[in-house]
Amino acid sequence: MSSYSKPFKYVISLAVALVLMWFSFRGVKWDDFIAGLRSCRWEYILLSMAAGIVAFYLRGLRWRELLMPIDPSIKRITTFNAVNIGYIANFVFPRIGELVRCGIIAGNSSFEKAEALADCGGKPERRRLASYDKVLGTVVLERSWDMLTMIIFLACLLVFRREKFGSFFAEKMWAPLEKSVSFSVWWLGISAVVILALIIFLIIRYRHNNAFCSKLFSICKGLLSGIGSCLRMPRKWLFFAYTALIWGMYWLMSASTMWAMPDLDALNIVDALFLMVAGSFGWLVPVPGGFGAFHFIVSLALSTIYGIPFEMGIIFATLSHESQAITMAGCGGGSYLYETLKKSPDGNLESA
Repeated sequence: MSSYSKPFKYVISLAVALVLMWFSFRGVKWDDFIAGLRSCRWEYILLSMAAGIVAFYLRGLRWRELLMPIDPSIKRITTFNAVNIGYIANFVFPRIGELVRCGIIAGNSSFEKAEALADCGGKPERRRLASYDKVLGTVVLERSWDMLTMIIFLACLLVFRREKFGSFFAEKMWAPLEKSVSFSVWWLGISAVVILALIIFLIIRYRHNNAFCSKLFSICKGLLSGIGSCLRMPRKWLFFAYTALIWGMYWLMSASTMWAMPDLDALNIVDALFLMVAGSFGWLVPVPGGFGAFHFIVSLALSTIYGIPFEMGIIFATLSHESQAITMAGCGGGSYLYETLKKSPDGNLESA
């Protein structure tokens, strides 16, 4: 059963993406769509793609700040490449990119200086400073900060522009989420917390008596060590500065795509912030590369809030998403080639 679980999940995820793409493009008049693309100011799309590359590099630098207390030898180019490769992995299977980039960092980590003796034979056991579970803990922390940042932006929009944006998030985003389950989302959250607490209790209680619980305890310990790296960062201010710059680049990407379309000249940078937050929800939907979900949510936002024809919203969403997808594919492919050549016997690349 387990051998079929991953392909089955991928098929379901791909099917959802295709359905959302169909809903998004079903009423599009392709002549008008192509004419809309031709009227775009493509220099702004190039600006958006450049901002995306800067954001990827900043993500690598920020992640390195979390990794430094675990393994100071991690290079900037390594974290940058890992972020890029993780992005293209998400096009294959949703969220797998987070696991892939952890493996890249763990594989490039230095070994411990003080080697522990193995249980049998007294031979030294070579262990990585940045083990996979520790690196995964830093990813959990990093993604949590991104989620918190997005919530802060959303809260600002709801507080200062509630009359304009509040109805969209309440009626188009939250209400369908609650209707999709048989009882309140809050009860789901409470139940999940209770179950998680029970699992943690059982793992701690039986960690010395059960091999499975012992292994889970070791993994959880590594995760907590990775998460705790935030408290041991020597330059915490730099982590938060990188976070602000990353989201500033995302904002610029949204605004640049908006400036590229003459029909959206009436919108301002606050509207670009709203479209950035709305689009972020599209990337969170577990479909490969956000395809379909991003297009549907952004087009719905433009038509609901601004009364812009859905077809025009599709053009904006297509320009925004596909320019990002091309940037991710280019950076990811280059980073994958770099890491492959670095590991090959004939490779002569130097780590930066």
